[in-house]
This record gives sequence, structure tokens and C-alpha cells, in this order.
Amino acid sequence: MKIADKTVVALDYTLTDSQGQILDQSAAGQFAYLHGANNIIPGLENALLGKQSGDKLQVVVSPADGYGERNDELTQVVPIDMFDSPEDIEVGQKFHAQATHGEPIVVTIIAVEDGNVTIDGNHPLAGMDLHFNVTVIDVRDATSEELDHGHVHMPGHHHH
Repeated sequence: MKIADKTVVALDYTLTDSQGQILDQSAAGQFAYLHGANNIIPGLENALLGKQSGDKLQVVVSPADGYGERNDELTQVVPIDMFDSPEDIEVGQKFHAQATHGEPIVVTIIAVEDGNVTIDGNHPLAGMDLHFNVTVIDVRDATSEELDHGHVHMPGHHHH
């Protein structure tokens, strides 16, 4: 069966940056997604269309088809006393906030110094070319429940 909209795709992948540093990976077919439901970045989803079990491919995804370009407006310095527990603030922490127009975003603390905290609302992979080495493990039709919910239901992993 070929990958198309409304199919569930299990794959193994290694994601690296332009210098070859591994950023993420999956193995043993543990990563699965519903094709056509915007569950993965567009550049990778488009490259997988029409592939089938056993196919191997290397894909380079530009920021425009990945997590977007970095937006400097999403980085800002705020006083540390804006936080409920300033003594617990550490670089690398993530938390939920609201962007300018009220949409929810995840922000990361990238610096703590001189009573200020620098936060970044960009996705950690924004602005990067993403290099995927992918093996398609399995392709199947999505169940009606998966189509209704817009995502894959893995055995023993689904709780609504």
C-alpha cells in the first residue's frame, strides 16, 4: 500500500542538523502518524507521499516547510519577578504562554542574568534545514476512529 491521505504510516527516522548532529530519532516502527492530518511537518509529509513499506529516503526540509524561520519578536527579556518561583527558574525550562494575538505557544528560558529572564517562543528547530533519513516500516488504512480524532491510536497508548 502506498502512502496517501487517510493512511497510517509507521517509520523509523534519524533527524540531523546541517552539521550532522543527531537531533531526534525513532526506531522499531514506534513513530506513526496519520498522513494528511498535519501531524508532521509539511516538507517531510510531502516527501513521503506515494512511498510504501520498505522504502528508504533522505529528505532535506527547509525552514519554510519545517518549523518556520526564526522570529526575533518571539524572544524577549522580562524581569525575573514576573515568575511565581523565581528561585526555581533555570535555562532550558519550557512553559506555556500566550503570543501577541492570544494563541498558545511554548516558550523556553534561554538566559537568566542580572534579575532578568530571556525567553524564546520560537520552536527549537525554527530556522534550520532539517535532514531526515527515513525508512517506511508500514502503511495501513486509518480506522474511522483515527480519522475522527485526527491522529493515530497506537495499541496501549491511547487515552481520551
